Amino acid sequence: MTDVLRRGRASLAFGFFAQGVAFALLVTRIPAIQDRYGVSDALLPAFLAAVPILAGVGSVTTEHLVKRIPPSRVLRWSQPVVLLALLGVGWGDRLVELAVALGAFGLAVGALDASMNMLGVSLQRTYGRSIMLGFHATYSLGGIVGASLAWVGAHWHMALSVSYLPLVLVLLPATLVGSRWYVDGSAPSPQAHEAAATPLVFKLLLPLCLVMTFAYIGDSTVSNWSAKYLQDVLGSSEQLATLPYNVYMVTTLLGRAIGDFGVRRFGAVAVVRVGALVAALGFAVVAGAPGAWVGMLGFTLLGLGLCVLVPGTFAAAGRLFPGASDAAVARLNIFNYVGFLIGSPLVGALGDTWSYRGAMLVPMVLVLVTLVYARSFASGTDRYGDRHERPRTADVGRGSNGL
Repeated sequence: MTDVLRRGRASLAFGFFAQGVAFALLVTRIPAIQDRYGVSDALLPAFLAAVPILAGVGSVTTEHLVKRIPPSRVLRWSQPVVLLALLGVGWGDRLVELAVALGAFGLAVGALDASMNMLGVSLQRTYGRSIMLGFHATYSLGGIVGASLAWVGAHWHMALSVSYLPLVLVLLPATLVGSRWYVDGSAPSPQAHEAAATPLVFKLLLPLCLVMTFAYIGDSTVSNWSAKYLQDVLGSSEQLATLPYNVYMVTTLLGRAIGDFGVRRFGAVAVVRVGALVAALGFAVVAGAPGAWVGMLGFTLLGLGLCVLVPGTFAAAGRLFPGASDAAVARLNIFNYVGFLIGSPLVGALGDTWSYRGAMLVPMVLVLVTLVYARSFASGTDRYGDRHERPRTADVGRGSNGL
């Protein structure tokens, strides 16, 4: 039984890693994609917005799919679609081909994100201790690897197809083989699914949805505006302006790598509160930075603070609705994309009409609101922290071999 859990945990961690690589390879090569297909600056936002919108549709669809088939099967087949869609982005040469590839990527990413976190939540419940941040740490590691490989492709002026093909050839069979060891939790009962659909349950889930949205507004602020902020507002060189996001990703990885230990020792509520305070401090430092290196310190703090909020929120949804955790995770996942859609345009509009320093204060305030909802991260006695751990030999539910 322990071997089943270990294999399930390792294979799911690799799935998170592969997703981090694929997503980073897409978003970090947007300028090259724009040049390849001749996408105008006016049309580019529509293409970029379509991906998270369709991902939200994929997440909603997954909520209904997992009532009939296990999440492991959704994950097993959505991950190859993401990788093949990425390859399609690199091989096409007409706008309609880009639209089809990005559409498939968005729908599959929504299903992938939802099912991946469903399995993570159910596996954490089986372990009886916090392991969710570790999964997201491997996603961050994948993002660093993907961004680094994208830099290599851009530096050597590789065509997108040449840059993407080797990674897909490696990751596609590896994820398919690894998917044989995914472990599903116990299936929620029909009564639990019905309860999860009631307005009362969504009211209980709403605080976590807001935290997810605020976290991704903060994350998209860093990913979309850190380079411009350092160069245009703080007067850094172009080379130095490329560093904040890399620093942010590295500190996100470090924070998540140790985050599970913090949850086990101090509890999820304390970790979320500290994360929110550190993230708010990071935004404050960025907003008031007199120069580029102080701004870098602020982005470092942002990585350490924001990194715990998203995985902690998925885990909290699983604890709040143990009989309907799949539905809760699928609905919560939608607000991942809501935050992504809101964050970048919000900061850009405030920066243009007010100031970019002032714009950084808005995500700071939103992150601080997380403190109001911190108690939603604890539920009854099933806390995965504060020494409330259950034996590792708990029921592992359905293994996915042969599915």
